[in-house]
Amino acid sequence: MLLAGIAAPLFAQEPAATAVVGEPLFTVDNTSIYALVALAVVQAVFIFSLSSIMRTLGGPGGWAKQLARKTGRGLVLIPLLLLASSDAQAQAYQGDGGTISAYHTYWFLIALNLFLFVVILVQVNLVKGITRAVTGADEVSSETAAVTGPTWEQRLMQRFTRQVSIEKEQDILMHHEYDGIRELDNVLPPWWVWLFYGTIIWSVVYLVNVHVIDIWPDQRTEYTNEMAKAKEDIAIYTAKLGASVDENTIVASTDPGMIASGKAVFTQYCTPCHGADAAGSETSVGPNLTDNHWLHGGGAKNIFRTIKYGVPEKGMISWKTQLKPAEIAAVANYILSLQGKGSPTQKAPQGDVWTDVTVPADTAKQTNDTPAPLADTLRVAVN
Repeated sequence: MLLAGIAAPLFAQEPAATAVVGEPLFTVDNTSIYALVALAVVQAVFIFSLSSIMRTLGGPGGWAKQLARKTGRGLVLIPLLLLASSDAQAQAYQGDGGTISAYHTYWFLIALNLFLFVVILVQVNLVKGITRAVTGADEVSSETAAVTGPTWEQRLMQRFTRQVSIEKEQDILMHHEYDGIRELDNVLPPWWVWLFYGTIIWSVVYLVNVHVIDIWPDQRTEYTNEMAKAKEDIAIYTAKLGASVDENTIVASTDPGMIASGKAVFTQYCTPCHGADAAGSETSVGPNLTDNHWLHGGGAKNIFRTIKYGVPEKGMISWKTQLKPAEIAAVANYILSLQGKGSPTQKAPQGDVWTDVTVPADTAKQTNDTPAPLADTLRVAVN
């Protein structure tokens, strides 16, 4: 009867009036359906068996027997009624040939197995209740509840510390006293012992790897490698910083790489006006850049500003659209490196002498608490 009820949906022949079924999420084969049918049968056997156990535990004429009989029969009849009524449900999901599709059969059997599993859980719970009622386990458990051993946290701490309980401290009390203070002869905590052993093991591993087989770097080598890596990081950072430099953030530099880069840019763009040696000549358009006379201010910031914005009224174009900020900074530092290196044919001085002077504030002449600002630059005119 049970197998016939389960298999009934598979052979429903009554066509449905209208059936609109969407595309299935996956393909279901006969093996999956047979496996679910077998699982349902096994669970039904468990339900019958648990029903028999409940009737046996209840005893003749007992309330538990009546409960088991009613509950067992009811719980077993529910899935059978569901299986028997599946013919009507199958009519709404018929596939080709008037039979229920394998896809819907699969999900129906999934739902059926879940329901049977819930029934088994309920029966197991009832069996436990009947067993406690018959054997009187509730009374025994209430009597022994007061006598409990240590919790798992307490057992774990005991393993980690080996601490002696207060009741047994008298056994490890040492026989000497200082000002009324007694000492306990406690053992070393296992965690401390394990840590100590771990340091010994690590020292052996370190000694072998560093000084025997030499696969780990020693401290000196590691320091050298770290410093080299730090220099690389600084170079990368400096390169990024140089890309965003402007006339306010430029700093004079004597870095050979930057000077060489500035010379290359100067040779490509600036020699037509200032000469190959930047000293100009009496016939050159641009002024001499190797002496200490400047038309628009010397120093890295002023030179950067002059190159960037140009002096259109004197024929000096703005280079900010043709050169990157880092290239302008390199040219400015290259020009600074040429100071005092002009050739005998250099162009006559033009402009004013430029001197960078840092003048400390004279606090004795201050009339208020505000310190005097430091002079950034000072341009001295030469008569």
